[in-house]
Amino acid sequence: MSSRQPQVSVALASFNGARWLPLQLASILAELVSDDELVVVDDGSTDASAEVVEALADVRVRLLRNASNRGVRASFDRALAACRGDFIVLADQDDVWLPGKRDALVDALQAGALLAISDAAVIDAEGREVERSFMARRGGFRGGLAATLVKNRYLGCAMAFRRELLADVLPIPPTVPMHDMWIGALASLRGRVAYVDRPLMQYRRHDGNLSPAGRAGVGQMLAWRWRLLYLVLARRLRGPLPVLTEAST
Repeated sequence: MSSRQPQVSVALASFNGARWLPLQLASILAELVSDDELVVVDDGSTDASAEVVEALADVRVRLLRNASNRGVRASFDRALAACRGDFIVLADQDDVWLPGKRDALVDALQAGALLAISDAAVIDAEGREVERSFMARRGGFRGGLAATLVKNRYLGCAMAFRRELLADVLPIPPTVPMHDMWIGALASLRGRVAYVDRPLMQYRRHDGNLSPAGRAGVGQMLAWRWRLLYLVLARRLRGPLPVLTEAST
């Protein structure tokens, strides 16, 4: 039996995040071992985000630059496609990993889960904790497809998954409302999802967050969920994936 330890790839999308990146990058790299990697896709930032990443001069870090701003879904699509690890962890530019995050998620995946997700503490722009548990605010974690369509609990920056899931995930359809909801829904149909019931990170909420959640009306939220269901079922059935435009929903 091979004793090789799994390689972990962290996929991070950045855009004008120079204020937040130093702390987040330090917290991630403190968790990674020598064979792991951090893949950062900078989405055409106009601040010093890319320079912050380059200044690390760490052989575990790979920086890819988008020539122009393509959006969070396209940036994560590129980052995930570039990942080489056995296990892939998603990360946002403005959060902070807590000690033990890598190992806890790896343990859950090695125990047979296809995808693992943890709880997260919620902090504000200044780093003050405002909620001890992100999942408690959402009624606890439930990862089935039906539960996800009602209320999404798949917080991307708290997720990790096995490389084999990329065959379903990529390419991420441009009309998927959120990349994390897409990945979680696909995982729930294909394998076991494990929940680590403790905060493994600090999830920063501020006016500059990239996620569209919380700013959409009821009609838009319903349209997003119909679109997600359609795209997930189409991808899992392995048929051709028609392009849905905004006008289609």
